Amino acid sequence: MNNPPEIKTARLRLRALTEADTEAIVELFADPALSAHFAVPLTEADLVREMVGRRLSYRGPAGMGHWVIERDAEVIGLAHLRPSAELPGEVPEIGYYLAREHGGQGLATEAATALLEHGLGGLGLSSVWALVGESNVASLNLVRRLGFLDVGSGEHYGSGPHRVLVALPSTHGLAHHIELWVPDLARAEESWGWLLGELGWREFQRWPAGVSWRLGATYLVVERSPALSGEKHERTAPGLNHLALHVDTRERVNELAAKAVEHGWSPLFADKYPYAGGDQHYAAYLENTDGFEVELVALPGSDVTQPG
Repeated sequence: MNNPPEIKTARLRLRALTEADTEAIVELFADPALSAHFAVPLTEADLVREMVGRRLSYRGPAGMGHWVIERDAEVIGLAHLRPSAELPGEVPEIGYYLAREHGGQGLATEAATALLEHGLGGLGLSSVWALVGESNVASLNLVRRLGFLDVGSGEHYGSGPHRVLVALPSTHGLAHHIELWVPDLARAEESWGWLLGELGWREFQRWPAGVSWRLGATYLVVERSPALSGEKHERTAPGLNHLALHVDTRERVNELAAKAVEHGWSPLFADKYPYAGGDQHYAAYLENTDGFEVELVALPGSDVTQPG
């Protein structure tokens, strides 16, 4: 079911496309300019209705889908953020169409910016992609203004050469590093070093009292500090309760949870695994010998294999 969240900007409202919007979308695409770069222009009403029907049948990851763009309660455009049918791996792809009479006011940029922020910030996507026809100069200029990087070209959607562009999250405001003081460095390396290595982190720095691992722009430190005032971490006391880390699939969560017991971790809330955090939250909760808890969370929309 197409049911993405409502998004509001200074001048616009993006809400889920519904069947009741069909005729408004037909009216939008009656202007040949809106589908001028399509392989088959959508100026015929029946073709537009078929297109709307396909969008309404969306069954992809939660939070994505198809929106109408409204200004002052009037439908002035159509937008989407959903897995690409053109690019490998069904990576998230953005698209937008705005009525020509509302052009030249920055509204397309406003809508696209809101969708991009929703994807990268709200949904935590690792990237958002755009496929823009090489003849569509206005759209190319728009996505480049939004910070999309041009990474190549290809024949897409049966309508000739397209530029392939990608937007990546900014590091602004993200964690620079996290530091854990531990009572035993060797034990910390055994549990944290194994787990972080499995998740793609790599050793970053080492000194007599500590070691760190890095992934992207963030690193995690474990250190046996001379200023340490206790011998065991108490996660229910004020301070750090736990770290939660993304895992790419549910199957991988299962694998890591099973192997973790060989590396100093023990399961928490095992009787509720893998839904201790709720019916829509697939995760493993683990605690190491020193009392630190980690939560391994499957990315939304990943495979649905159940633990065997």
